[in-house]
Amino acid sequence: MKKEEKTNVMRVLDGKKISYESHSYEPDATMTGEEIAGLLGEDPDKVFKTLVTQGKSGTYYVFVVPVKAELDLKKAAKVSGEKSIAMIKQKDLLPLTGYVHGGCSPIGMKKQFQTFIHETATGYDTVFVSAGKVGFQIELSPNDLISVVGCKTSDIIVNSEI
Repeated sequence: MKKEEKTNVMRVLDGKKISYESHSYEPDATMTGEEIAGLLGEDPDKVFKTLVTQGKSGTYYVFVVPVKAELDLKKAAKVSGEKSIAMIKQKDLLPLTGYVHGGCSPIGMKKQFQTFIHETATGYDTVFVSAGKVGFQIELSPNDLISVVGCKTSDIIVNSEI
């Protein structure tokens, strides 16, 4: 990646003196998170996607889960203290977060929403999340991610092999 190609996420991490490694790949609109993990040569269990939801109360929440996992909306509602939770519409993502679909990162959103990361993240030395732009990922310590975003760890995925 060229030196001048810094995303907002990278600027936030640089400003907080948090070490990370940036990775880029040639994006394809139909690419899944698992395919991105493959391009990076990484275990999909340590590559995370960022999902933005809205609770019945109208409050927004962010959930960070492994790319091959599915967010369990009942568990998400329970950990956030909501009666129910739903994914926001894709068209609402950019105005709400400042990020486009496929480039949404838990770091550096327009507003910091309460964020939860799947508990398996802490089992890895490093994890991957979007660097805030399609085609870019950052790799950092899960503890650094948790600290910069202020997120809580929880079991928030549909039961699977993860």
